[in-house]
Amino acid sequence: MQYTSAQKTVVFDCAGKYGAGLALETLGNCLKTLNVKPEDVLISNKLGWYRTSELQNGIDPTFEPGVWRNLKYDAVQKISYGGILECYEQGNQLLNGYKAELVSVHDPDEYIAGAHSQLEKDKRYNDIIEAYRALCELKNRDEVKAIGIGSKDWRMIKRIVNDVNIDWVMIANSMTVHNHPQELVTFMEELQRRGTIIINAAVFNGGFLIGEDYYNYRLMDPLNDQKLFEWRIGFFKLCNKYRIKPAQVCIVFGLNAPGVNSIALNGTDVNCVKENIEMATVLNAVIPSSFWKEMKEHGLIDKNYTYL
Repeated sequence: MQYTSAQKTVVFDCAGKYGAGLALETLGNCLKTLNVKPEDVLISNKLGWYRTSELQNGIDPTFEPGVWRNLKYDAVQKISYGGILECYEQGNQLLNGYKAELVSVHDPDEYIAGAHSQLEKDKRYNDIIEAYRALCELKNRDEVKAIGIGSKDWRMIKRIVNDVNIDWVMIANSMTVHNHPQELVTFMEELQRRGTIIINAAVFNGGFLIGEDYYNYRLMDPLNDQKLFEWRIGFFKLCNKYRIKPAQVCIVFGLNAPGVNSIALNGTDVNCVKENIEMATVLNAVIPSSFWKEMKEHGLIDKNYTYL
């Protein structure tokens, strides 16, 4: 593999939670091996998880049981003023000479959801605000370029942006061709007026919209989730009629949503990466207006949705 200095800065999105720091460590080592200049990359680190002790062989980590295999280290959650700074410093150490310049608190919605009482929810929300206070101080010292928030629950983003000055938001699993509630549309329009950058993530709803078995990380059942499968059958039928790939529709819809500056595409097949990028570049060129009209006529998208 060879590296040549890119005309545009290449962006990497990572997190200390991924493999208990393994993803950050691997990214840093790869960049170092390729002699990539730090100024040629922009790294985003979602903060809140801190690598701890080395695991004995065969022992699973304590976080996300059953998800990770053969990890060398464990990790603990640290969301607070001091904790988020520890995560930031450790992340830069793992990056091996590179540093994160885009920072955020990792999945604040899940952190709140883990509370067992309203009192604990209030405390955890205060933890999040304190963590962002620390990140704002990093930005004020020019140690990072921008502060953001990513969440699968867009309502958590709405709550936090009212208390914190955020540069960018990543909305996940929420603004897709299958699911695009008017309340979210209104909120995204508000963010656009503020000048907040919007990244639309998980536009395939976890892969279900392009034929996979999981919808937003939950395994679907044809009997219990019959309406969802019926929607997909109708969607695929219309895509076949127009000879359009479902992924293309998802990408174009996600990019055209109000205020969206970029989308984040995830895939389980490395061979799809190039194709996804090409589809995002082509945009509306292969999707006629009659397709969207029929989508509305068949009840596959909201008839009042206008960002097409």
